[in-house]
Amino acid sequence: MKKIPRFKSETKEREFWARADSYDHVDWSKAKRVVLPNLKPSLKTISLRLPEIMLEELKLLANKRDVPYQSLIKIFLSERLAKEIKA
Repeated sequence: MKKIPRFKSETKEREFWARADSYDHVDWSKAKRVVLPNLKPSLKTISLRLPEIMLEELKLLANKRDVPYQSLIKIFLSERLAKEIKA
């Protein structure tokens, strides 16, 4: 394993890791999974064109579940992504 150098700044460290292969510096076989429960995922706003009837149906379903329709769309997408990834 190569030694990880000391960095004078976060910018220098970022530049180093942009070029370096971490497998040369880190023994990933000893890595442990870490859960960061307070970490909020980065969000990106997108535009999505939906047929009006679909949007109205989503709003009705969301109202029945007492959640905002945008949240319901995220739930549906998340469930489907999980299903597709497992397949």
